[in-house]
Amino acid sequence: MKNLLYIIALVMIIGCRDSEPQGVTIEASEEMTLTKVEPPFWWAGMHDPILEVIFYHENIQDYQLHLNPYNGVKLNTVTKVENPNYLFAEFVIDENVADGTLELIFQKGDEKLRYYYELKARSTADDRVQGLDNSDVMYLLFPDRFSNGDPSNDNVEGMLQEVNRAEPLERHGGDIQGVINHLDYLKDLGVTAIWFNPLLENDQPHESYHGYAFTDHYNIDARFGGNEMYLKLVEECHKNGIKVIMDVVHNHVGDQHWMIKDLPMNDWIHQFDEFTKTTYRAPTLMDPYASKKDKITMSDGWFDTHMPDLNQDNPHVSRYLKQHNIWWVEYSGLDGLRIDTYAYPSPTFTSEWCKAILDQYPQIGMFGETWVHGPAVQAHFVANNGFRNAQNTHLPAVTDFQLHYAIQEALNQPQGWTSGAARIYYTLAQDFLYENPYRNILFLDNHDVARYWRVIGQDINKYKTGMTFILTMRGIPSIYYGTELLFYNQSDNHGHYRNDFPGGWEGDEVNKFIEEGRTDLEKEAFNFTKKLIAYRSATPALQTGKLTQFVPENGVYTYARYDDDKTILIIMNTHTEATEVNTSRFSEITAGFSKAKNVISDEVIEDYSVLKIGGSSALILEMVK
Repeated sequence: MKNLLYIIALVMIIGCRDSEPQGVTIEASEEMTLTKVEPPFWWAGMHDPILEVIFYHENIQDYQLHLNPYNGVKLNTVTKVENPNYLFAEFVIDENVADGTLELIFQKGDEKLRYYYELKARSTADDRVQGLDNSDVMYLLFPDRFSNGDPSNDNVEGMLQEVNRAEPLERHGGDIQGVINHLDYLKDLGVTAIWFNPLLENDQPHESYHGYAFTDHYNIDARFGGNEMYLKLVEECHKNGIKVIMDVVHNHVGDQHWMIKDLPMNDWIHQFDEFTKTTYRAPTLMDPYASKKDKITMSDGWFDTHMPDLNQDNPHVSRYLKQHNIWWVEYSGLDGLRIDTYAYPSPTFTSEWCKAILDQYPQIGMFGETWVHGPAVQAHFVANNGFRNAQNTHLPAVTDFQLHYAIQEALNQPQGWTSGAARIYYTLAQDFLYENPYRNILFLDNHDVARYWRVIGQDINKYKTGMTFILTMRGIPSIYYGTELLFYNQSDNHGHYRNDFPGGWEGDEVNKFIEEGRTDLEKEAFNFTKKLIAYRSATPALQTGKLTQFVPENGVYTYARYDDDKTILIIMNTHTEATEVNTSRFSEITAGFSKAKNVISDEVIEDYSVLKIGGSSALILEMVK
C-alpha cells in the first residue's frame, strides 16, 4: 500500500512538471534595448521545435541570458561566438505551446533588464499557402522597373542609392504600390502567379536595383514600400486570384549587410588570402574526375566582388537561412519560393533546407535556378534523381534552361542530327532523368539573358512559335514581364534586359498597360499570348496531360498533349520557308478524329491529312471526332 501511494505521488509530481513552467522568475524593472533581434518574433505550433534567436548589441556577451518560466518553452543553450556583440540563443518550443510573450532577462552583476519576445498565433486558413501547379502561368516581374506607384519612397534618407532613370544600372523607382496599381493588367493577360525578383533591403552603393545583394533579411526595402506594403501586396494578389513567389538567395549577401560589417564569426563567410571568385562551373560538383580545388572554388568562391559568399556549413548560418525563409512564408502567406544560384551553396545545406521548408509547408511551390548546361547536370539538382552517389536534394523543380536553349536554337538554326529542332527532341528525350519533369519552369527569357524579341530578330512568327512552345509543353510556363509586348534590349548591358515598363511612371510618353498605347505589332503579340493562356487555363490536357513527341523531320517538330477529354497536336515549322506536312505519320495520336480546330484562328479544318504551315510558324490543333 505504501509503495502504491509513493507511485501515485510520483506520477502526480511528474504530471505537474509537464504542465507547469519550470525555473525561477527573475524580476527586472527596466527593459533591454537591443540593436537587432532575428527572427524578430516567431509563432507557436511550428513543425521544428528548435528556434535560434540572434541577439545583437554592443558587448551583449557581458550579459547572462535567462528565460522566465513559460509553459512549453525551454532556453536550451546560449552560445557566445568570437564577436562579443552576438548571442545565439537556442529555444526548444513544444508543438502545442500557447502563443504569448516570452520574458527574457539579461543580467550583468546586479543589473537585470527584461526583453519581451513574442510567440504569435499562426493563421488557421488551410489555403493560405497555395503552392504552384501545372494550371499556373507565372509572370516574372522586376519590381524596380515595372511601375512607380509611390514617388515619395524613391529616395529614402540614409540609404545609399537614389533614383536615376537615366542610368540603366541604377534604381528607377518601381515599387510594390506600382504592382498593386496594375494587377488588373496581369489579370487581363491571364497570369495566375507572380515571381518577384528580390524585394528585401539592398542598401548597396551600386546596382542595388536588382535585389540580389541583401543587406537585411527581415525587411523589405523601404524604397519598395516596406514590410506592411508587402503584406498588402500578397493580400491584393490573392484577392485577384494571383499567387506570390518570393525570390530567395542563400549563396551570398551584399557587402553592406549589417552582419558583414560586423561578422559574428570568421567562418560566417568563405574567406581567402586574396579575392577568389567562383568558377561558375556547376559540373565540378558531380564530375567524378573533378579536382578538389575546382570543387571548392565553385562552391566557396564569391559570386562577385560585392557579394560575400555565405558558409552554409556553419550550423548557425544554416539555421539562420532556414528560419529566415520560414519566417517570410508564415508572416506573409506567400505561395512559393524561387531559389537563386541554387547550384552554389553547400549541397548538404540545400538538401536540408528544402526538407525543412517542405516539412513545414508540404504544399508550397519551390524551384531552383540551375543556369547550367546539359540535361544530366540540371537534373542532378532535382529530388529523387537516383544518380549514383547523388545526395537527395528534396528540390521539386528547376528553371529549365535546357529547353530554353533548345527552343532558341530551334528557331535560329537549321536542323541537324542533334541541332536546331532536333535539340528540343533530344532534350525532352532525357526527361527520364527527373522524378517529375512536369514541375520544371519553362521560359523564353528572364532578367539575366537577352530579351527574346532581340534573340529571334524581331520576327513575330518566331515570337508566336516560342510562346506556343512554353504554353503547350510539359512544365509550368513563366513569362518575363514585357515579353508579351515585345520588349527589346538595345544593348547587352544587364540594365537593358530590365526595361522600364512604359506607362509605369508619371509623365511617360506612352502607356503600354492599356491597348491604346500599343503598336499594332504589340497588340498582335499581346492578344495572341492572352488567347493562348486562356486556352491553356481551360484545357487540363495542356497542364497535366500526357506528352508524345515525334522525331523532327526537315525542321518540323511535332508533339501532342492529351488526356481522356482532349487531344491537342502542335506542329512547329522551324524553317523560314513554308512547308507542307503529311499528318499520317501522327496517326497514333490522330486516329479516330475526323477534323481539327485551329485553336488560335478558330478555323475548323475538315481535312487535315496534309497541312501547310508558314515559315517559322506553329499550328495548335484541337482534334475533333
